Amino acid sequence: MKFLALALACVAFTSAVSVPAKVTYDGFKVYRVSVGSNVAAVKSLISKLQLESWTGKPKADGVIDLMVPPTQVEKFEADTADLSIEVMHEDLGLSIAEESQLSVYAAGSANATWFNAYHPIADHTQFLKDLQASYPSNSEIISAGKSNSGRDLTGIHIWGSGGKGSKKAIVWHGNVHAREWITSMVVEYAAYTLLTKYASDTSIKAYVDKYDFYITPIVNPDGFAYTQTNDRMWRKNRQVNSGNSCVGRDINRNWPYVWSGSGSSTDPCAEDYRGAAQGDGTETKALKAQIDGLTSGKGVEMYLDFHSYSQLFMYPYGYSCSAVVANSAKYTSLSTGVVSAIKAVHGVSFTEGPICDTIYQVAGDSVDYATDVAKAAFSFTVELRDTGRYGFVLPAAQILPSAEEMWAGLAYLLANM
Repeated sequence: MKFLALALACVAFTSAVSVPAKVTYDGFKVYRVSVGSNVAAVKSLISKLQLESWTGKPKADGVIDLMVPPTQVEKFEADTADLSIEVMHEDLGLSIAEESQLSVYAAGSANATWFNAYHPIADHTQFLKDLQASYPSNSEIISAGKSNSGRDLTGIHIWGSGGKGSKKAIVWHGNVHAREWITSMVVEYAAYTLLTKYASDTSIKAYVDKYDFYITPIVNPDGFAYTQTNDRMWRKNRQVNSGNSCVGRDINRNWPYVWSGSGSSTDPCAEDYRGAAQGDGTETKALKAQIDGLTSGKGVEMYLDFHSYSQLFMYPYGYSCSAVVANSAKYTSLSTGVVSAIKAVHGVSFTEGPICDTIYQVAGDSVDYATDVAKAAFSFTVELRDTGRYGFVLPAAQILPSAEEMWAGLAYLLANM
């Protein structure tokens, strides 16, 4: 859900229709700026130096994480002399190089070592296939549809007693934003835990027997693949925009519900571009069809969209900071329990609350659609680790701890919904 403020649009970081060169971030720094009462000054700085933000727009008394190219570092530091700043990445290119040492997966070995490193997109598909092959009686490989480039939106369907499709649905989506690599790993850990512990853990068996799980770790495969080949900081899908050289739309601003409000951009070059029309994203259409189909069947008990970073656990609404979701007391109670369960694992603190109040206003997002259109009993989104030290470039050493703590939160939800 984190978005980059529009800068250097359609030049170095927004790829054109022609074959794009690989983007390098060598020498780039990422700074955290304490905004205080200097909102106008920080906005002016971003505009003057054409900087990209990792944390949206500057807010009074908040912080903003800014990516600064090497050509602007001296000017940036001079212009922020009166502000409190902290270096988060001394050399972003070096941080990416360390994080992006992708592990080679040995097909047929869907075990816990998977969560020790990040992996190429093809290996994610193979891991799911191998996991399913180990538990053929209560799982199947599914596809929510095709991406803009024709890739499958590959997922896994898990069920328990009563057979497949006999219970209300739990729907989990990861990597809607391409650069948020930790999300697919955490979602895969949840699927792995449900299957590998179904026979030995009575609580997990109860969850799987009560619901059908539809889990898609990478719902933006084109964008995800692009982060591994061309631009580690790419966010959107890879859909061409008619009449514009800038590529992609933000899938999580494209859902056909309160699509045209504040909280998204009409600029095709912006990272939060909502698309030319509501629901016109190739992947959005597929994901909408999936959840609509489940709604017309047994119904959706829970929808959860995984993002990074900021350590937030949130519920509707994104489109408005004044709208109050039905059953808000239950949402508050569940969210409080989730963050407590998460903290109990590794001591990491998350903050809970409505999307708009907790992070920022979001139009055309999946959580609001799942709530008001698909009529999911509960709909959430999470921003995983961390709070900015590494941001989108989270070291592989934090994959397993992040997955373990998030599983505790998910287990709390499944036990208490």
